[in-house]
Amino acid sequence: MGGRHYSPHSFRRWKAHAVIRVSLSLLVTIYLLVFLAAVFLLWIVGEWNRRRRERRALRYRLRCVICAFEFDDRTDALLPRCPRCGTLNERFKPDQI
Repeated sequence: MGGRHYSPHSFRRWKAHAVIRVSLSLLVTIYLLVFLAAVFLLWIVGEWNRRRRERRALRYRLRCVICAFEFDDRTDALLPRCPRCGTLNERFKPDQI
């Protein structure tokens, strides 16, 4: 029904040009680069997740300025009291590790 008709000779010519020729050394190089890029990407994502978990764990951690006692305070108080010595402490953002 009105379809195109190709001769077998023209089909063989088209098929012969459809192959991409790649040397073995280039194929191994491409494989290694893709593998190393995947490992690097997984390492970056793992490091990002580790830092995010660490920040979440240390979000409520405070250190008393008088006795250097570290404690968790999950209240909304601006000046939480140290459970050991009773000193009022300011909330500081944790330093970068």
